[in-house]
Amino acid sequence: MLTIKCSGCKRKLWKYKKIGPGEVLRCHKRRMTRKFEFEDRDGKVYCLCGQVVGIDKGGFYKMIAKSFTYSGTKDNS
Repeated sequence: MLTIKCSGCKRKLWKYKKIGPGEVLRCHKRRMTRKFEFEDRDGKVYCLCGQVVGIDKGGFYKMIAKSFTYSGTKDNS
């Protein structure tokens, strides 16, 4: 389970179940287990500090690489 955080203010955005060993390029909405503080408006995902973290593509968010960090473990199966 990963905790996705804003790279600017370090605020927690959501908990995410990452499957596979690769990078976090997309966050599928159905795998988000707990949502903290973020806004989804105008087709983009914003942290409360105003930084754009991702782009809404329907069933998933396409993540912007330099705008977020994460901690936790990936499910490599």
